[in-house]
Amino acid sequence: MDTPNLTIIDIAQTTAINGTYTNIPIALVNDHVVRMSVMTEPYFWHFHPDSDESFLVIEGSVFIDLEDSTIELLPNQLFTIPKNVKHRTRPNGKRSVNLTFESAGMTTVRLADQ
Repeated sequence: MDTPNLTIIDIAQTTAINGTYTNIPIALVNDHVVRMSVMTEPYFWHFHPDSDESFLVIEGSVFIDLEDSTIELLPNQLFTIPKNVKHRTRPNGKRSVNLTFESAGMTTVRLADQ
C-alpha cells in the first residue's frame, strides 16, 4: 500500500511572497485546488462557467466587486461566488492575502474592464 504524501503548509511563510498579484496552488483536495492569493492591485473582471469559487481572507481585507454590489471580506470571513457570476477582486489597502477554493479544472473567462 502506498503512503500518501503528507505535507504541512505554513501559511505565514507562503504569504511572504511579494508582487502585484500572486496566485499559487498550495494544496489539492480531491478534484479541487486551494490557492493562495497575495494581491496589491485589482484582478481583472471575469467569471467561471464551470465552478463556484470560495474566498477566505487571511490578511488585510479584500473587495469582491459584483455587477451590482461590492462585498468586503475581513480576516477569517468566507464568501462563495456561484459559477457564471461576473466578479473581480481587489485589495482594500496596500495588500490582501486570501485562500481560494475552486475546481482544479476551472475555466476563467476574462471580461472587458467594467
